[in-house]
Amino acid sequence: MAVLGKMVECYCMENIIPLKSSDLELIKKKYSPFLKEVRKRIVFTLSFFAVSTILGIIFYEDIIKFSIRLLSLEGINIVFTSPFQFINLSINCGVAAGLVLTFPLIIFQVLSFLKPALKKKEFKTVVKFIPFSLILFLIGFAFGAYIMKWQIEIFLAKSITLGIGNILDISHLLTTVLLTSALIGIGFQFPIILLVLMRIGVVSRSQIGKKRLWFYLGSFIFTMLLPADSIIADALFCLPLIILFELTMILGAVSIKQKSG
Repeated sequence: MAVLGKMVECYCMENIIPLKSSDLELIKKKYSPFLKEVRKRIVFTLSFFAVSTILGIIFYEDIIKFSIRLLSLEGINIVFTSPFQFINLSINCGVAAGLVLTFPLIIFQVLSFLKPALKKKEFKTVVKFIPFSLILFLIGFAFGAYIMKWQIEIFLAKSITLGIGNILDISHLLTTVLLTSALIGIGFQFPIILLVLMRIGVVSRSQIGKKRLWFYLGSFIFTMLLPADSIIADALFCLPLIILFELTMILGAVSIKQKSG
């Protein structure tokens, strides 16, 4: 709270607004419950993420075996390149598991936090989108895993065609696949966020439409920053984000017609 007081005091000094000690205490009293609530929810969510990550680390062998079956890597020469590499792999498996398991909790925490600030009708509107949000996350995760599998198959096929042997670094491979898939699942949430904001009246469809090119650029930058090091994968990951955005705009237009009708 001392930091908040300093920030408010500096702002008032810069804008030549005299600030009395009583005013500062009033501001502290007003926003203290808000900040405590935010801190409590963040601490709880981070604690849950830490526990989920530890569980992922404990069961990383099962995650690896499942991933190998999922990517059809049986019989392929996959190796560790360092005697200590399994440690990094277990941690990365844990982080990916933590992201997947914590995602529903993040949705719940956000909704619980926003509930007092929303009208009953607005809150019901937001709640209706939760199943779609979870479904989109799973679809995004599966899509990410499928694209990565497709990339691996192309790599192996070209190796055979060219008569070049291949050795896959299991740590780098699975880390890239798991983190990329989890992040794509999270990226698939953005259209849901836009649709909710439009439905509760925070932003309008026309305002979002004017930023279309910026969204396209942001989608491509997001996919370029993913662990997958492939321009083809970047393009394929970017495409569904753009399609989801345009579907969101269509759904927004339908919603406006229904309200006006």
